[in-house]
Amino acid sequence: MNFLHEGLLELGFEKGDFFGVKTLPLPELESKMEVYISALQEYNAKFDLINTDDHNEIAVRHILDSLSALPKICEKLSEFKNSEFSELSLSDIGSGAGLPGIPLAAALPDLHFTLIERMTKRCAFLSHCAEVLKLKNVDVEENQAERLSQKRFDLCVFRAFRPLEKKMMKVLLRILKEGGCLCAYKAKKVNIIEEMEALAQKPKYEIFPLKVPFLTENAEILAGAKSEERERNLVMISANA
Repeated sequence: MNFLHEGLLELGFEKGDFFGVKTLPLPELESKMEVYISALQEYNAKFDLINTDDHNEIAVRHILDSLSALPKICEKLSEFKNSEFSELSLSDIGSGAGLPGIPLAAALPDLHFTLIERMTKRCAFLSHCAEVLKLKNVDVEENQAERLSQKRFDLCVFRAFRPLEKKMMKVLLRILKEGGCLCAYKAKKVNIIEEMEALAQKPKYEIFPLKVPFLTENAEILAGAKSEERERNLVMISANA
């Protein structure tokens, strides 16, 4: 089974858009993601990027997981009625191996992404990926969240990032423009609620379950992976808290 292809179909990428936001045609997106998987496999050991070199596990646990939130992200982007999509500024904070930023940027060629990463060697990898995938809508910035200027981005995504404690929440909210949104890829809902309720000043947030093909459902089909299904959620946090 071609897990990447079947997963992209299951996520709805053959439609060509979500909520009016145009996506890259499925064959082109699949091709770019295959190139990206090859780059991850080639440079993983050198740059300590991800915890597997298996093609199918990368496709499911990293690529499809990253893209599973795209419909909900596009729904949020469609709310920016007064802006052209090309004028919006999106970022992946603590991009690391480029997840979820590179899959999202590949899928949304009309939107501009800035991949924020503090480690020089990983920035070099991200720049290499942007070049070989021909992602003209991607910039790589060696920086950390605490040093970013205020009100810079319309939407920020992050995955496998540090816990949302009081100080980091304040940092992340201040880099958003008015009406902006944080999109955090998280695991168990019960842990998310505990994390958010522990904040002294709780921002406005919503939790949306993510369906990741072969990860949150039909997990046993993926050879070599644990058979239990894994819970994945997207936390959307408003700047207008």
